[in-house]
Amino acid sequence: MLLKKISETNMEQVLRHAVDALKNGSIIAYPTETFYGLGTKFDMEDSLKRLYDIKQRPKEKPMPLIIGNNKLLSVVAVNVNQIALSFIEKFWPGPLTLILPAKKNLSEYITAGTGKVAVRIPGESFALSLAKTADFPISATSANLSGMPPAQDTEAVIRYFGDKIDLIFDSGSSTGGLPSTIVDVIGDEINILREGAISRESIKIFLNTLDFL
Repeated sequence: MLLKKISETNMEQVLRHAVDALKNGSIIAYPTETFYGLGTKFDMEDSLKRLYDIKQRPKEKPMPLIIGNNKLLSVVAVNVNQIALSFIEKFWPGPLTLILPAKKNLSEYITAGTGKVAVRIPGESFALSLAKTADFPISATSANLSGMPPAQDTEAVIRYFGDKIDLIFDSGSSTGGLPSTIVDVIGDEINILREGAISRESIKIFLNTLDFL
C-alpha cells in the first residue's frame, strides 16, 4: 500500500497517478467532500469483487458511482427522465445521489441485480477533480468495513484495510458531516431512500417549484 500526499503544487501529478492506477485495476482511497471513499474503475470486474470482499459488503448492496460530467450518464444509465434532469440541474455537483435505470452491461457488483445504478457528480473536492480527470465512472463507496463509521482521515483508512488497498491519496482530515442524499427518480414516484446533506424538506420545496409534476 502506497500513501500519496495531496497538495496544491502536486495536484496535477497526483490526479494522473490516480487515474493510471484505476485503469490498471487498483483500489484507491480518496477524499470526497465528506469522508474518504474507495474507488475502482467501474468496469473492472475483478477489482469490484475485491472491493466488495475487503469491505465485507453484503452482495445485495449496490455500489454507488461518481462521474465528472453529465455526458457519462449515457455510459451507466439507460435513460434520464425529466425529473432526473431537473434534480441534476439543481443539485449537481453536490451531495445528491440519483437512482437511475442501469445499462444491462453494468457489473452486478454495481447494480446488485436491481437493474438500477446510483450515481452523482460530487461537490467541490478531490473526488470531483478525480472524476473530471478520469472521464469514466468510479466507485464511491465509503472507506469503511460494512456497518462501521466512514473514515474521516487516512489513519482510519489504514486501520480498516491496511495493505488490502493499493493506494491512499491523503489530503488530511475530511470535513465529515452527513453523507449524500439518495433519491430514486425511476418511474412516476420520487422516493427519498436516504436523507443526508440535502434535507427532505429542501427536496420537497424544490419539487413544488416544478411545473410539470
